[in-house]
Amino acid sequence: MKSTLFLASLLTSVLTFASCNNSNAKPLAVKPVEKPVTTSDTKIQVALLLDTSNSMDGLIDQAKSRLWNIVNTLTTLKYDGKTPNIEIALYEYGNDNLSPDVNFIRQVTPLTTDLDLISEKLFSLRTNGGNEYCGAVIQDATKQLKWDDGTSNMKLVYIAGNEGFNQGGVNYKESINKALQNNIYVNTIFCGNQSTGVQLLWKDGADAGKGKYFNIDSNQVVQYIATPYDDQISKCNDKINTTYVGYGYLGESKKMSQAVQDQNAESVSKSNKTERAVSKSKAVYKNESWDLVDKVKQDKDAITKLKKEELPKEYQNKSKEEIKQIVAEKAVEREKIQKEISELAKKRQEFIDAEAKKTKSQDDLGNAISSSIVTLAKAKGYTIE
Repeated sequence: MKSTLFLASLLTSVLTFASCNNSNAKPLAVKPVEKPVTTSDTKIQVALLLDTSNSMDGLIDQAKSRLWNIVNTLTTLKYDGKTPNIEIALYEYGNDNLSPDVNFIRQVTPLTTDLDLISEKLFSLRTNGGNEYCGAVIQDATKQLKWDDGTSNMKLVYIAGNEGFNQGGVNYKESINKALQNNIYVNTIFCGNQSTGVQLLWKDGADAGKGKYFNIDSNQVVQYIATPYDDQISKCNDKINTTYVGYGYLGESKKMSQAVQDQNAESVSKSNKTERAVSKSKAVYKNESWDLVDKVKQDKDAITKLKKEELPKEYQNKSKEEIKQIVAEKAVEREKIQKEISELAKKRQEFIDAEAKKTKSQDDLGNAISSSIVTLAKAKGYTIE
């Protein structure tokens, strides 16, 4: 693969009360932190079905490059003024390392709110082979994933590849019809020129799935616009990592993974790491399964329920009240940093929008997904922040 994975050391959690640009700021007064405004009964669920056959290195690189940009687009959507929960699933298909008994298909992750997990798995994908069966992978995603009912939910499949859409023993029209019966809309992204994609039935797949058809050059390197705000946001990212308090059997490994995904993003580009940092300022970046600060937002009594051995070593000899105080301080600090990132991100986006007008827009995986999500969301009654 073109991207290089980095090993990361565990970040030491330290208590700081500085703003991102002023290390001499006075300590903050601890106050209750309100849970981000979300609506538990509204979800945006997105399944990414990526061809990992031999010719698709460029597609995977684009997915790595655009993951956080896609997440940030999703966070601009509101339903009844509230932020929906976002879940993403990942499949690979067409890889000869996979078993022919399952049509060379693998569910890499189920639908999950764990965005670091999606990043980790994207960076672990390798191409090889193969035999690409679009109908079969759409069928698997429809049947295997836990799609939620509800008229306000958005349920979307994005399938990307470059071979005939009708390959394999599973009829793609039957698979798509089953998806539509569950209000799952199928969007297709052909890696090649538009007319070839039409001939190979990728547009027909999108039309049948009531989705959008796109064609992209998967070998094109994603172009970024550097901004004067990237360095400031990067500093905020380093500080926000210190506010995470790992707990339970996942705590240490997931905190390490958070650092690894920062480095993975940076290995693609500085701008990509900035996009990831912006995602961390959003309500959708939540880690209650391993971070005590997020867990307490979900359950105010979480600390009293934890066993001593489930706490970080540096907390195990502290009283419950001491831990509550530390976690409350971390929550206040995180909220402050998130607010600063949000303010910088707004200025950054204004700069990017102004610069983008001077150049032709790029047709890549991220832009294809982001633009179609916004279009479909508006039709569904969502508003754009």
